Amino acid sequence: MKPSTIFHLLFLFLNFSSFFLASYARGGLHQSNHADYVDKNYGGSMRRLYAENNFLSEEEHFQRLEKLAQGYMSNSDLEKAIKAFNGRCSNISRIYSIGKSVLGVPLWAMEISDRPGEKEAEPAFKFIGNVHGDEPLGRELLLLLANWICDNYMKDQLATLIVDNIHLHILPSMNPDGYSLRKRGNANNIDLNRDFPDQFFPMNDDLDSRQPETEAIMNWLEEIHFTASASLHGGALVANYPWDGTEDRKKNYYACPDDKTFRFLASVYSKSHHNMSLSKEFPQGITNGAFWYPIYGGMQDWSYIHHGCFELTLEISDNKWPHASEIPTLWEYNKMSMLNLVASLVKTGIHGRIVSSDRGRPLPATIAIRGINYTIPASKPFADYHRLLAPREKYEVIATMPGYRTKSACIVLGEAAMTIDFVLDPETTHPGSQLLDDSDCYFENKTSLKVLELLPMANLELSIILILILIFLCFLMNRKVISNYLYQRQSIGPKRPAVL
Repeated sequence: MKPSTIFHLLFLFLNFSSFFLASYARGGLHQSNHADYVDKNYGGSMRRLYAENNFLSEEEHFQRLEKLAQGYMSNSDLEKAIKAFNGRCSNISRIYSIGKSVLGVPLWAMEISDRPGEKEAEPAFKFIGNVHGDEPLGRELLLLLANWICDNYMKDQLATLIVDNIHLHILPSMNPDGYSLRKRGNANNIDLNRDFPDQFFPMNDDLDSRQPETEAIMNWLEEIHFTASASLHGGALVANYPWDGTEDRKKNYYACPDDKTFRFLASVYSKSHHNMSLSKEFPQGITNGAFWYPIYGGMQDWSYIHHGCFELTLEISDNKWPHASEIPTLWEYNKMSMLNLVASLVKTGIHGRIVSSDRGRPLPATIAIRGINYTIPASKPFADYHRLLAPREKYEVIATMPGYRTKSACIVLGEAAMTIDFVLDPETTHPGSQLLDDSDCYFENKTSLKVLELLPMANLELSIILILILIFLCFLMNRKVISNYLYQRQSIGPKRPAVL
């Protein structure tokens, strides 16, 4: 048994009452199990994918969307708007294409930063709109967002914070073909949010059959390390977080390793929104994707698993295709949510750099959090890392690099972000580098934590003897107190009533 484990057990014994209370209150992650639910039985919780055209023919539905499209930008209008934005905001932006759609339409992206196109020790965030062709509101809102940041840089504190400290990338339309065809899928009628490799089932692994829009996104994440991301959808009003699927295809709450952090990020969006957090269908306006209804081949889970990108799926309107007259109102409803979500990359979490002690060289090490089965890499050029975490929690942060000794730091993360830099020493005694088997961090009880810091960890036997002596002394003191009390009771005797 590890020394720290023995100490923990002994101190838990000394603080038995508080331990019992904590054990009673502490529980595992709530797993709702609705075994009777399968893909066809989601009822009212199903996203409103086809609710608007249940009684319309395909031609009637197309004509309806054609009318709704009036007031929205066409693909040509969108390209002109992106270039116009860059023209007037060239000092803090650049535009580029990440690829082309099936029909050859460029997938234009905008980068907003005080140093656009340059590598910096800063986190990156991306917004993706119009994943589904018949959910176009995201296209409009993302252009409004870009222009608002441009207009308010150096005037508004939040806009300035984002431009100066984050590389914000915006892809207004992932599916321009679906938009022009007025349908959900792309030109090949493929749902792009079901076209990514899946963690539970062997699907979408054939490179030849992968859609060009999907491939463009995957290549994009190979080129740029995004700390976090969000895609904009329509048909509901909720912030959705991983996992999106389950191993048994049943509708259950299926938590990813960073469930607390994702719940926090989703809440940042919902609570900043005009009315998302007031939802009666989704408590606090957020939901675990698999608990809502499971999907497979989604972009959200793939981004988190393969690229360390914390991605949300944001349903920003109950109507999949709102009337154009509603766009200004929906922009006001979502503006602060979008801004606060991006700003959370530097307002919260832990950030730092990892260097070697011998030459001060940047090390592309790995950052882990004890108890969370997930790691993120530091960047190669600067060895900076940006680890999103739920605030008001205690963490042990561990930096690991092959050929160097592992180091850890114990922190209590508050509401604000925290900087933790690591200086790793070259491994001289044992080849390779392993995570610590046990930890000196002990957060169960504040009193226990203070006493543990005073104990001589190098001398286990002496420490145990001292603890046993303390226990024995406590026993003797309690015995003496009880004896004195009984003696006093016997000496005083029962009180007699006063004589008047």
